Amino acid sequence: MEINNVGISFGGLRAVSNCNIAIKPGELVGLIGPNGAGKTTVFNMLTGVYLPTEGDIIFEGKSVVGLKPYHITARGIARTFQNIRLFKDLTVLDNVKIPYHIHAKHGVFSSVFRLPRHFRGEEEITQKAMECLEVFGLADKKQELSKNLPYGQQRRLEIARALAAQPRLLLLDEPAAGMNPHETRDLMELIRWIRDQFHLTILLIEHDMSLVMGVCERIYVLDYGKVIAEGTPDEIKRNPKVIQAYLGEEVRV
Repeated sequence: MEINNVGISFGGLRAVSNCNIAIKPGELVGLIGPNGAGKTTVFNMLTGVYLPTEGDIIFEGKSVVGLKPYHITARGIARTFQNIRLFKDLTVLDNVKIPYHIHAKHGVFSSVFRLPRHFRGEEEITQKAMECLEVFGLADKKQELSKNLPYGQQRRLEIARALAAQPRLLLLDEPAAGMNPHETRDLMELIRWIRDQFHLTILLIEHDMSLVMGVCERIYVLDYGKVIAEGTPDEIKRNPKVIQAYLGEEVRV
């Protein structure tokens, strides 16, 4: 993915300006910054929730600017949310089955008239969804309502649901939010594992610096809607601009 000179304004407020980010296939990249820096706004532009007022977003050689969110998902980009957005009154299994319908082979006609192709397609989707739940250790919870799961398992279910859309680029918006240190360590291992197992590219927003520094290969830092630094975790930790953005004071080097 290439984010080229992307910006967006809300009325007179410049939320993101001249944002440039490049992510290679298979990379695990972090996007960090103080509260209000514009990180989630960037995610919303990548997924079609917001339309940039300038610049372009290229995914696998083609622009996705102007596409509807479901078209962008079908192109191969999926996301999780800072605030968990599961279908709380649906079962765990149904939450994961829904994204698989994006790539379903049976169409509306066969579903409306309950043709054999519809039932074959639904059976295949159920099987894939169960395999996904097995991967995330949630298969035994398949008939529970998602709202009844513990918080950590809800987070895992949201990631499982995003993977059910069969993305090539996964966007994780504060996946460790609300987790205790033990859950965060487990999440780090899970993120690495799904990147390697599913051959994904991952871009994540996170405030937990132990997770970011422990799992990301490269990091971009956003402040007041602008990218102020890019580099490896070690480079970012020593960058005076980054320290100043977080501590709010001048740093001598």
